[in-house]
Amino acid sequence: MCSVLAISVLSTTSVSAREISSYAFINEDATLRIKSKTIHLYGIHIPKTTRNCRTNVSPVVCGSRAALALEFIVQGFVRCELIEKQSDGSYIGWCRVNVSHFNEGEDLSAYLVEHGWAVALPDAPVEYHALEKIARSRGTGVWGFQIDSPIPGLK
Repeated sequence: MCSVLAISVLSTTSVSAREISSYAFINEDATLRIKSKTIHLYGIHIPKTTRNCRTNVSPVVCGSRAALALEFIVQGFVRCELIEKQSDGSYIGWCRVNVSHFNEGEDLSAYLVEHGWAVALPDAPVEYHALEKIARSRGTGVWGFQIDSPIPGLK
């Protein structure tokens, strides 16, 4: 009985160590900065778009269109499940807003793909690929104006 309890305590400790929840700052490249950790959103690639500035806030907020879209939706705490640590010390994480005991919250990666500011990576969940096809067919985000290439490595 004690060993089962110890195992369940250890497993919950490792899960909580891989999760981070706090106020998030949005970097210009649309990565998140939470508790001094840089987090890239899971399953997506954010194409480079023109640098835009929001001047109706103080201080002025500048960044890619994806970063500005994140500024719009991230209005409080963000919860991220840290999936992988990168060689540069940053993380890849599945991040959500408006999480509660009764609500899984809104997936930030899915939000960016749905609005056309990111593309699904090949190993992304099938939902991301479906959202990308919808955004592409609607001509939203990067699918609505000329950029170098929405897919990394493709010219």
